[in-house]
Amino acid sequence: MDLVVGAVVDGKVTGIMKFGAFVSLPGGKSGLVHISEIAYSYVSEVSDFLKEGQEVKVKIIGVDENGRINLSIKKAQEPPAQQQAPRRRQFNQNAGSEGNGGGKPAGQPRSFTKAAQPAAEPSFEDKLKQFMADSDSKISGIKQYSDRKSNRRRGGR
Repeated sequence: MDLVVGAVVDGKVTGIMKFGAFVSLPGGKSGLVHISEIAYSYVSEVSDFLKEGQEVKVKIIGVDENGRINLSIKKAQEPPAQQQAPRRRQFNQNAGSEGNGGGKPAGQPRSFTKAAQPAAEPSFEDKLKQFMADSDSKISGIKQYSDRKSNRRRGGR
């Protein structure tokens, strides 16, 4: 069987690595599904999505000059429905030209409510707040360590 870019074929997962999974293809060939091509959602561990010996449908997305075959599982499937479009419409519907710059009563901030966001995944703002808190914690720990280290050099404790 001739493997051409754009073809969707059935394969079998033969190996799992941190960066992706190797899939055996018809005709005795094999290719790599990079971690970014496994699912439409974020993939931190390949083994959370794939197991060795699992049958998968893959799309051939490229063949490089060395004959290596690049595959995609997510491009062989229908993309999931977009969840962000309804949020934008809701935001635009609430935005108005009343005196406070938005379609909300005075005193309420112009932001999305928790009900407008999916419960399973934190919003970008929540992720950003968590990142900032973690970053501040790490920075303060590093500063305390370096202060203690410099005090020891000066002869203090």
